[in-house]
Amino acid sequence: MDVMAVIRIAMRALARNKMRSGLTMLGIIIGVGAVIAMVGIGQGAQEQVQAQINAMGSNVLFVASGTVNRGGMRMGWGATKTLVYDDMTAIMRECPAVALAAPGSQTTAQVVFGNDNWSTNINGTEPQYLDIRNWPLQSGAAFAQGDVDTAANVALIGETVRKNLFGATDPIGQTIRIKSLPFKVVGVLAPKGQSAAMGQDQDDTIIIPITTLQKKLTGDTWLRWIMVSARSREASYTAQQQIEGLLRDRHRIRPGQDDDFFVRNLADIADLADQASRVFTLLLASIASVSLLVGGIGIMNIMLVSVTERTREIGIRMAIGATEVDVQRQFLIEAVVLSLIGGGIGILFGVASSFLISSVLKWPVQVSALSIVIAALFSAAVGIFFGFYPARKAARLDPIEALRYE
Repeated sequence: MDVMAVIRIAMRALARNKMRSGLTMLGIIIGVGAVIAMVGIGQGAQEQVQAQINAMGSNVLFVASGTVNRGGMRMGWGATKTLVYDDMTAIMRECPAVALAAPGSQTTAQVVFGNDNWSTNINGTEPQYLDIRNWPLQSGAAFAQGDVDTAANVALIGETVRKNLFGATDPIGQTIRIKSLPFKVVGVLAPKGQSAAMGQDQDDTIIIPITTLQKKLTGDTWLRWIMVSARSREASYTAQQQIEGLLRDRHRIRPGQDDDFFVRNLADIADLADQASRVFTLLLASIASVSLLVGGIGIMNIMLVSVTERTREIGIRMAIGATEVDVQRQFLIEAVVLSLIGGGIGILFGVASSFLISSVLKWPVQVSALSIVIAALFSAAVGIFFGFYPARKAARLDPIEALRYE
């Protein structure tokens, strides 16, 4: 039997009961639409998390001074004073997997401009820190290595600091006071938003030369942290091993002793966040797939009713030469057509719902072509799976008994 002829017969059979066919398709429409929308929400959340982690910088390792045991009490990170500038230069010199490194220390201070003031983090570092963090400037210019060498009173401010201190005023060239010391604002950092790794506002910061911080604000001679950029994401794990081995050797830490520093690889955080996002997406898709299951059961129910209603028709077809395969194919194609039409409408419903969610709730939503293809294939599979039993039942009817059926 010609497949196109079977499809035409299936369309006529479905058209005879428009209301019943429409209600049957409704389960598939909702199921496919829900799967596309939920997967879009999950993928959008995954992309947002990855973007936040990438905002921390590419291939970044965070080396920080570690804990120390004082009288049985283990202090938090930053308690040791063994991480020094020479450690950073040694990392650059002896760790081949490292591309860039920047020293850093920090403090918290009240910053004043005119009649406004704001408490924020003051980070001291060198110019290459901005390259490691992939942190461009919104306006102005970065301080140079010469400013570090001379301990100049220059500052780069984050967007949060700019809003709270300057408002609509252009901060470039203005003078702010940090712990009663005047600093010239030479640049404004581009907004980065909240850190996915640390959960902090990255824009609530002021960056000044490390020498200025140590000599004029804190008096420290050690480093709180060293920011390191590996040559690639894959090389970051090699760089981590090289840095740990080098610092243990430089700090004379014996085997079995705890490190007086720690190295955090942001690639690990990115991998964990990616795995969590994938689980979240699969969970949403699984919940939405329940609707498809219900829709498939509805198709099976309607096809069984159709077989019962058309028993005499089946007997006539068999009597004039239709085989079991022809009858089974006819009812199976009817189920698939019903499922595919519902799946097509469901795809449109899912895409429209995704854009509506994104525009109304401001959630990040990413609808991929792959999710649409999978939803279409899944809807066809639902039709085949749930239509097979009714089609098989129709094909196995006894022609004589079918002709007697009233």
